[in-house]
Amino acid sequence: MAVYGGVRQRDAGPGGCIPSLSDDEEELSSEIYLSVLVHNGKLGLSFYDSRDYTLHYMPDTVDNSDLLLLDKVVQEVCPSVLITSAKQERSMAQFIKTVSASSDYKPEIVLYPNVDFGLEVSKQRLLSAHLPSLPPSITEKERLPYLSSCLPFDCTLMLRSVGALLKCLDRRRVGVELEDNSVGVPIFQFQIYTLKDVVHVDRDTYSVLQIFKSEPHPSVYKLQSGEKEGLSLYGILNLCKCKFGSKLLRQWFLRPTRDLTVLSRRQEVVRFFTSPRNSDALHTLQGCLRNVRSIPTLLHRMSLSHTKISDWQCLYKTVYSAVCIRDTVRSLPQSIQLFQEISDTFTDDLFYIASLISKVVDFEGSLAENRFTIKPNVDPAIDEKKRRMMGLSDFLTDVARKELENLDPRIPSCCVIYIPLIGFLLSVPRLPCMVQKEDFEIEGLDFMFLSEERLHYRSQRTKELDDMLGDLHCDIRDMETAVMTQLQAAVLQRGGVLYAVLRLAAELDCLMALAQASQEHGYCSPAMHPLLELCSPVFVANPLLSSETEGKVKVLTGPNSSGKSIYLKQVGLIVFMALIGSDVPAKEAEIGLIDSIFTRMHSRESVSLGLSTFMIDLNQMAYALNNCTGNSLVLIDEFGKGTNTVDGLSLLASCLRHWVKKAPAQCPHILLATNFHSLLQLGLLPPSPLLSLLTLETAVDGDELVFLYQLREGVCQSSFAANIATLAGLPQAVVHRGVEVSELYRAGKAIKRIDQPSTEEHTGRCLKVVEKFLSLDLDDPSVDLQLYMKKELLPSVGELL
Repeated sequence: MAVYGGVRQRDAGPGGCIPSLSDDEEELSSEIYLSVLVHNGKLGLSFYDSRDYTLHYMPDTVDNSDLLLLDKVVQEVCPSVLITSAKQERSMAQFIKTVSASSDYKPEIVLYPNVDFGLEVSKQRLLSAHLPSLPPSITEKERLPYLSSCLPFDCTLMLRSVGALLKCLDRRRVGVELEDNSVGVPIFQFQIYTLKDVVHVDRDTYSVLQIFKSEPHPSVYKLQSGEKEGLSLYGILNLCKCKFGSKLLRQWFLRPTRDLTVLSRRQEVVRFFTSPRNSDALHTLQGCLRNVRSIPTLLHRMSLSHTKISDWQCLYKTVYSAVCIRDTVRSLPQSIQLFQEISDTFTDDLFYIASLISKVVDFEGSLAENRFTIKPNVDPAIDEKKRRMMGLSDFLTDVARKELENLDPRIPSCCVIYIPLIGFLLSVPRLPCMVQKEDFEIEGLDFMFLSEERLHYRSQRTKELDDMLGDLHCDIRDMETAVMTQLQAAVLQRGGVLYAVLRLAAELDCLMALAQASQEHGYCSPAMHPLLELCSPVFVANPLLSSETEGKVKVLTGPNSSGKSIYLKQVGLIVFMALIGSDVPAKEAEIGLIDSIFTRMHSRESVSLGLSTFMIDLNQMAYALNNCTGNSLVLIDEFGKGTNTVDGLSLLASCLRHWVKKAPAQCPHILLATNFHSLLQLGLLPPSPLLSLLTLETAVDGDELVFLYQLREGVCQSSFAANIATLAGLPQAVVHRGVEVSELYRAGKAIKRIDQPSTEEHTGRCLKVVEKFLSLDLDDPSVDLQLYMKKELLPSVGELL
């Protein structure tokens, strides 16, 4: 795809000619097919633009239950056709229903069976897709490495959406309606898609920079299935007090933003709470946030009338805490946007809900009876029935005393009990003579059942009680259930403010967590500017200035252990932290508007999995080459290791030349750490103002190498391998031999084995073997020639050989 003067030029079709269309005709002929798959809170999507035959894809990302991220995608892309699976989650079904009911924009909805979104089926469709840029003779085995450099194959949801998208394109013959059926729908290029102002971070960056780090749970009960966050940037910054704050912070990490408005909004809150004089407000608000519970779950249960007494307790604590948050925030500066929104959004509806629950729900009584009960003075009719129930005990005692007078004198006692749904019963102890069921019969009483050595009967008096009071308990429960239904309706009617509480409380929780982390680690607030200027806090402050005039391509050389990898990681972490609105570990930091971050650094996981380090290098570098822009940050560490030195060096030089030859605005910000000193010594890179050479200083004190960790312009002239080996603890004899072999190799001289004897020693040993053989008397019958050869002569010859 080419862009000239802001106008996207239409690429040539399969036949090589460009159709001549007016602007109106081209607009009408252009269609966008969007394929979407939602599963377990994650979103994967891809879409095809028939205007330039480009397949766009978005790596799998987390979305909330309302699919707000997908809604933004639909608003930006404006697809003509929306493709999804017929087997949907509830959130996706609701989203489709909303889109279909929209009066402004209605894409065609296409539902395919879930089998068309299968992973293996999608891979096969992708491998057989019509890619005009590839030679027709290319095999399927050769296609796979190319496609893996264009698409992240580990994003399974996205890959499955591509499979369904290709099926729809082939069925409708998009762009090739008049061609023969053997001609497939062309895909001229693959492009990564990110929302406006959302920074794309590839998965390798999350791994090698330890932004996330999962490790097995230490509990033996969760050892097999449980995981917890290990030592990572997310683990350090996640000091949130409620679950939804942690969830939102993870979403910020997964979707960093370059929207200055959003970043400024976050930074002003972080800046406020990092001030020591505001620590009391921070602790008060964090104490309230601990009581914020899952509002969507509570409201969903209410809508189904499945509310438990524990749900009412959680809701009351949540609403009461929200009122406390509002009252605290209203005393803070309202010039801060988030504080003003909380003050305005947390309306008196919250106080109404809290006071209503407090007046109606009897939490102690509910826990005792394990059901919803209400307090006195809520409903006079219920209070009257409860008073009758409370006086029922004494009344039943009198009834039992009178019933005992009419029973067999052998029965010592009796009582009248009430069992809901059964009614009033006369209960008497079982006598020793009552063995068979026939023995249970008592004149004037109807036997009901035997329980715990007590016989239960229905008498004439208990039947009268059933008619008079039998439904009392059920009536109370029914009436209290009706009150609960009214209370639920009142809460659901004000559900909007509760959802707003959750959204704003989660944001406040995240920003206070970032502020607390900034205080604990001494971070400072970054400034947002078009230039990228960072400081590394690892003992020695090392600045980095990257712009079109200051060298966007930086080649960093230096011996092993001099701090190259740490410097790259610090740059990546500081940029990432700035893009989520956090303070950063630097004294001064001006962060550019980065739109994506790509990383190729050491990965121990590749070694443990038995994968080729060089193949991982190539895939990651190809992914960066195909997807980076002029606002991307690309961190490369030790590219080319794991293969022949000449091959690795050549590919590295070729990649850098590709970037350096771009226009300054199109060249990404590149920071490369390498031990290939020949890259610079042999002049493999073209001279360019975009190229900047850096090194980390070292000093040699006798035989000892001292790392200064100071960044300066220049090139490292030596790898100091011998000094590094000594520091690593290798024996001096081994190090000296290594230096000797290195010098002989560089000088082009023969390298002799140190375990071989000199010429004089070798000659002396040969003479001894000859003398032994000549001293042998072959005429002596007692000489065993074979034994002599085996034990004397052959071992000596073996030593010489």
